[in-house]
Amino acid sequence: MAETQSLTALGEAVLAALPAGRIEIERGAELVLTLPGEGLVEAMTLLRDHFGFEQLMDLCGADWPERPARFEVIYNLLSLSHNRRIRVIVSTDAATPVPSLIHVWPCATWYEREAWDMYGIVFEGQTDLRRLLTDYGFEGHPLRKDFPLTGHVEVRYDEERKQVVYEPVKLTQDFRNFDFLSPWENMTTLPGDEKVFLNRVEPPAAPQVAGPKP
Repeated sequence: MAETQSLTALGEAVLAALPAGRIEIERGAELVLTLPGEGLVEAMTLLRDHFGFEQLMDLCGADWPERPARFEVIYNLLSLSHNRRIRVIVSTDAATPVPSLIHVWPCATWYEREAWDMYGIVFEGQTDLRRLLTDYGFEGHPLRKDFPLTGHVEVRYDEERKQVVYEPVKLTQDFRNFDFLSPWENMTTLPGDEKVFLNRVEPPAAPQVAGPKP
């Protein structure tokens, strides 16, 4: 109860300083601040200098394809001096950049590179948007919900060429839908696998050897 009251008081103070935001307390223990992209650098600087959130612990993305602003950029801030945390969320679309926070927290470079690599979120003012977790020639952004599960390119070691090669994905068989909720009982063969019983050659029976007579 006391913790919730403390978070409520902190949220009201933050909202008074940042009236364009929206404050929520999730699960009674997490303070969440939703901000617009405009003025983000100034808002984060205020949270750092006035409210004591000295550290940017993490920055990650989330993809909601059904929304017009499909991406969320989520910042997790920590105050060591006050022993408290706050989560800041900014929404954007695929074409609108989010202001970079490298001048507020220099470590943001790594997190922003990861968010761009995984989601394609662009950060305005970030001069080092290079691939971080994928290869430099990687196609697409793998944590987007519309990214194909098979990917576009596969990497394998070619024994004949003695080198790693990049090739378009080739599926070895068509997708098959297995129905494991069949009402039939004692079913020993899945539909489509009946061919295993065709032209089946039974192994010859082992010869019987008589044992020694008593």
